[in-house]
Amino acid sequence: MADPKGFLKHTRQLPSSRHPGKRVEDYKEIYESFPAEKTVEQASRCMDCGVPFCHNGCPLGNIIPEFNDAVYEEDWQQAFEILSSTNNFPEFTGRICPAPCEAACVLGINQAAVAIEHIEKSIAEMAFEKGYIRPKPPTLRTGKKVAVVGSGPAGLAAAAQLNKAGHSVTVFERSDRLGGLLRYGIPDFKLEKWVVERRIAIMEAEGVRFKTSTNIGVDMEANDLLGSHDAVVLCGGSTIPRDLPIPGRDLKGVHFAMDFLTQNNKRVAGDHFESPEQILAKDKNVLVIGGGDTGADCVGTSNRHKATSITQIELLAKPPKKRDPLSWPNWPMMLRTSSSHEEGCDREWAILTKAFKGNEAGELTAVELVEIEWVKDENTGRYTFKEVEGTEKEIPCDLALLAIGFVYPQFEGMLEQLGIEIDDRGNVCDDNYQTNVEKVFVAGDMRRGQSLVVWAISEGREAAKAVDQFLMEVSVLEGKNDSNILVAGSS
Repeated sequence: MADPKGFLKHTRQLPSSRHPGKRVEDYKEIYESFPAEKTVEQASRCMDCGVPFCHNGCPLGNIIPEFNDAVYEEDWQQAFEILSSTNNFPEFTGRICPAPCEAACVLGINQAAVAIEHIEKSIAEMAFEKGYIRPKPPTLRTGKKVAVVGSGPAGLAAAAQLNKAGHSVTVFERSDRLGGLLRYGIPDFKLEKWVVERRIAIMEAEGVRFKTSTNIGVDMEANDLLGSHDAVVLCGGSTIPRDLPIPGRDLKGVHFAMDFLTQNNKRVAGDHFESPEQILAKDKNVLVIGGGDTGADCVGTSNRHKATSITQIELLAKPPKKRDPLSWPNWPMMLRTSSSHEEGCDREWAILTKAFKGNEAGELTAVELVEIEWVKDENTGRYTFKEVEGTEKEIPCDLALLAIGFVYPQFEGMLEQLGIEIDDRGNVCDDNYQTNVEKVFVAGDMRRGQSLVVWAISEGREAAKAVDQFLMEVSVLEGKNDSNILVAGSS
């Protein structure tokens, strides 16, 4: 245990963020530097619980009390070894994970939870600074060739693990830059792209090959890829966005959120791209439809574009400001305010979008909204909504962004050519990450549906273990439920 009285002596403290008025002038990460001794102090708040619910709350099964103890002892190398035994990319999750581990923290029952996410990021950055993270190619190669389709977090994790096992791994990416969601779906002010490029450079030095601008099923026949490899891992993500088929949907100015974010990330990177329309929020009245993280990213990006006004609406009712104590250790339904919201926007809940309105030129000019009330059915227990009479309103809007999630992966092309079976939700069917096609495996959102980056990394690791076992009969890779993991004091 780090400090038996640490949680009594210290309160939760995180790095300060730059002033909202200044940070909207650039796309740099928003947080100020934080002294290492302060991070050590935060690690001392960990109580080393008899049953560490944080460990179970983390999709990766990170061994949190042990790495907190190592940080408290200022043994950064040991902390990194413990953390990296379960997480390939702590520099990603330490920046963009919503931290379900913190929601499950025992201290969080009646105090502010341990700052696990910040400690994780600090361990990762200290490991890069001190040279603990460096290329470590496998000493032996198995002679097996594995193709990974998709370079998002699931694909990168699968590739890293399979390469670690000694297989020759090639990652195929249909975009011209690597990273998938990390590259194109998350704004630079949350995850600067040098962080992704730094990790990819490590993987390349370890022997992983990357091929960009290669759309399997279009640029290359999927069965040709299958025929030239001993196994294929599909990590293409859940890429078909949920639409909003209401009157006026075809007006110019109504876009999917991911199109808006992808264009902007390319713009920030200085990339030239072909598009039927440049999606810009400058001097526009912006409506973001959807109250989740993607919607918040649209708010932050619109602020940096210098939008005239920004409104974010959510179909669900406004959640409470504080968590229900009975929700512990599960993820609580509560009001969350992101850094993007701090930069300025109007937020409304229990709002239904009725129609998009436009002018004679086919351009969006307004949106018709109505308040709704959620009602519980006494027979089924399910909630449905009804419109509140007399609450209809029309607001000016030049740009509407649909941030209402994704429904399933793209079936046409690769999945269709391979004859992959899908379930009733449109996701790929599997048996321990193996599809109905013997040599083909699947991981990430393509298998489980739209989810978190931390879940994608977990999926990639677990799929890699399944592939390794398929190729070699016995896997040398660690899984979430394995016991051969590092603990404090091990070598």
